[in-house]
Amino acid sequence: MSDYTSPHSFHIPVMGLGYTVDTPIKTAHLGISSVISIMDDHLLEEMRRIYSQKSGKEFLPISEKEPDSRAKRITAYLNLSKQLVEEQLEKIRSFASLDDPSFQSYLQLLPEQHPLQALVLEWKKSEVENKSQILEKILAQLVPGNIDVNIMTKVDKLNYDAEGNELPRTDSDALSALRGFALSNLESSVVFSAGMNPALYSYAEQFPDFFPDESGKLKKKIILKVSDYRSAMIQGRFLAKKGLWVSEFRIESGLNCGGHAFATEGFLIGPILDEFKSKKSELTETLMQACNQALFEKNLPQFLQTPKLKITYQGGIGTAAEDSFLRTYYELDGTGWGSPFLLVPEATSVDEDTLQRLIQAKKSDFFLSHASPLGVPFNNLRTSSGEDQRKARIEKNRPGSPCYKKFLSFSTEFSEKPICTASRQYQNLKVRQKEAGGITQAELDQILEKDCLCEGLSAPAILASGHAPKRNLNAVTICPGPNLAYFKGTFSLKEMVDHIYGRIKINLDPERPHVFVKELQLYLSHLKSEMEKWGPEISSKQNSYLEKFKGNLQSGIHYYKNLIQEYTPDTADIMEKMKSQLNQVWEELEGLSTNSKLETSS
Repeated sequence: MSDYTSPHSFHIPVMGLGYTVDTPIKTAHLGISSVISIMDDHLLEEMRRIYSQKSGKEFLPISEKEPDSRAKRITAYLNLSKQLVEEQLEKIRSFASLDDPSFQSYLQLLPEQHPLQALVLEWKKSEVENKSQILEKILAQLVPGNIDVNIMTKVDKLNYDAEGNELPRTDSDALSALRGFALSNLESSVVFSAGMNPALYSYAEQFPDFFPDESGKLKKKIILKVSDYRSAMIQGRFLAKKGLWVSEFRIESGLNCGGHAFATEGFLIGPILDEFKSKKSELTETLMQACNQALFEKNLPQFLQTPKLKITYQGGIGTAAEDSFLRTYYELDGTGWGSPFLLVPEATSVDEDTLQRLIQAKKSDFFLSHASPLGVPFNNLRTSSGEDQRKARIEKNRPGSPCYKKFLSFSTEFSEKPICTASRQYQNLKVRQKEAGGITQAELDQILEKDCLCEGLSAPAILASGHAPKRNLNAVTICPGPNLAYFKGTFSLKEMVDHIYGRIKINLDPERPHVFVKELQLYLSHLKSEMEKWGPEISSKQNSYLEKFKGNLQSGIHYYKNLIQEYTPDTADIMEKMKSQLNQVWEELEGLSTNSKLETSS
């Protein structure tokens, strides 16, 4: 079994349902790791059809009526992705000379310190008799990036058969998705995001690939996306007590990210990363002890030595200086670059119309919305075709979306069988409720913000491939992080990778704050919106929450001020700008302490 690690220090995180659905097919043969959402089996089946036709492979459709069709579709698409990546990598590995364009396309993306760079220089300088040995080493370094998958743990609807009978728990959306991955040929990781799902985590015990073999190797690995150290320890121990090792904790900013936003109580990413840095050994030892004990009790092979536990960060990184500082100072094993890759057609699937809307969007067009039926704040674009369609439906007195896929059907407010709050059925019922005086116009308006993410987040992949989504549902929802507002234009894959490694500098909006400052500003805005939402008459509990939130932000500012004094995270100009912006946020926070909204219940 291969046990390679990605040759790059960055990965491309999951973005929506469709934006990275074929990113591994586009970039893994070049050594770049990325993540596919496997929640929409309809999309995966359609993409399998498209790529089978494109590559001249036979396509045998898997009908929805077939037993366990969801898991089978996921497995089939992942297996095809792996096959296509291997075929492309083999073309690179069969180069005629080191000047071969396909080999150079791999080599030129690598960071300067990668061993392959030195081997190529050695080969050029070496005598003829040594070249074959060096060539073997060169070929050994030509490894693909990982084809990882993402399961959003909250998207775990129970399912029903054709007669309306509830199917077993193992056929829920999240568990069947895990089964689809577990039964695939991939040797990669599943990323669990959005918090702990005990049933899902426990289900991983059913698949041998998640346990070590006799040599301690894992065929399938687990990555947890977390917001803080406490969450990492709780979830990591839960899995370790089942003999399941967490290979990576992928820390994501609570607000400075794309997609769904899970805000902390004002805990900022600098202090969070510092805690992981100082407690990594404790975390590793705790999980190792619990994991090996569970493996012993299960009579399974134990780890002979502590396996690698990676700590990475993603969310709002925009420059090589930020990336380098995060990795070196916090001793990270890597970083995630998401939203900027939406502007790289070679890496992600964004239809041309949406791409132009992104490029032309103003900073104010990127906002945190109530669009998600999950009830979690959702990063959105005001000028997207999905938003245009949602508003047009309201104007025509036909709010809501037709609900075909039903992945986000969780509301039992009006029916025993759950329905989606973005559906036409639910929103019509809410309109009637408002007409009867049951809810206010403001409450109805918030409901009407809900959008069909199932269709909107999958459509771009189909459109970008030159095909039309089923039922002509062409409107696109896009969920970029706030950081994308500072990038303009489209970029080649090489340009973006060179920017990440500091070989070139993409021209960013000069107003762009440092990644630490931007997150702080987002949290200040979040705090203000919470205060506005509760109004002047707040309870002592709400007041306590707001004061705690404010206190955590102030502690974070102290941390950053000390950090700037002791280290140089960036250029002198940016450091001066950071100091000024930190002071500005501090003053605003101080002003909030005398706000009547906070004095009401004090």
